Amino acid sequence: MSFTITVQPADRSFDVQPGEPILAAAIRQGVGLPYGCRDGACGSCKSRLVSGRVTHGSHQPRALSAAEEDAGLILTCCALPQTDCVVEARSVPGAGEFPVIKFPARVLSRERAAPDVIVLRLQLPANQNFRYRAGQYVEVLLRDGARRSYSMANAMHTIGSPPAIELHLRHMPGGRFTDHVFGAMPDKEILRLEGPFGSFFLREDSPKPIVLLAAGTGFAPIKAIVERLQQQAVDRPARLYWGGRRPRDLYRHDWCTALAAGLPQLRYVPVVSDALPEDGWHGRSGFVHHAVMADLPDLSGHQVYACGAPVMVDAAQRDFVARCGLPEDEFYADAFTSEADKHAAA
Repeated sequence: MSFTITVQPADRSFDVQPGEPILAAAIRQGVGLPYGCRDGACGSCKSRLVSGRVTHGSHQPRALSAAEEDAGLILTCCALPQTDCVVEARSVPGAGEFPVIKFPARVLSRERAAPDVIVLRLQLPANQNFRYRAGQYVEVLLRDGARRSYSMANAMHTIGSPPAIELHLRHMPGGRFTDHVFGAMPDKEILRLEGPFGSFFLREDSPKPIVLLAAGTGFAPIKAIVERLQQQAVDRPARLYWGGRRPRDLYRHDWCTALAAGLPQLRYVPVVSDALPEDGWHGRSGFVHHAVMADLPDLSGHQVYACGAPVMVDAAQRDFVARCGLPEDEFYADAFTSEADKHAAA
């Protein structure tokens, strides 16, 4: 039998089929809830169970601890209702605006942007009206049913003709898909994709100044958001902080520098944590989120959009809220979780 989920305070209700997680049902019915990985690894979908009963599928303790579960918190991505439920969750207007679809995409090009980063351009079918918000992601569907998630690195208005999306892939040695992309992937290979997914995108109804925080290939969705800001031509101040271990990890540094030079409301701050003498780096050093705190010790009037490894995202959220006065609900994040992260579930 199906169960009814009511989301407060938005007072939205939808049905969940047997064996279906709350989040999957919400996406299927266009109900906007916060989420990221959909695999119990990132914690972006954490919500409060007001009434009812759920069981949890496999998930990481960092995403939902036993103490949090005892306190009534759930992960909607892996929570299976056992009764009708009332859930307290922040609604995300626009998250279900565009339908999730499956479609083929042809490899147009593979650019080695850094020793361990490839920029992959994928041509979309001319008759496929794939639409998304800057910051969202697609999943690559592998032949065995496995999936790999990658954010679109170009805003929708830039897909061009023929229509194409851009993905940024970091090589994970031993990773089935990235080994293929960095190795024997043939020209013009056809991939199967599904999307768009995710609630990580610009809240365009806010006038607040923006901090865009990226580490490594977490730059991909941030780049799309910057392109969206450029298209909007608004005067909303924005600062882009991009961190890498070495300067070569900032593989679109010249693009950022040129864009910031042409957008007076955008400031670009590159940060390198482990430069070698031969790199000749004379810019900011250290952890990228520490650079934000040094420049903006009061974040009480800002919005922050952060993307990168979970350790960076978690540290930024903790420190920005506790030490810089950032409102908790103004921190938006997409923690890039690898397959190893996802399968480290409890």
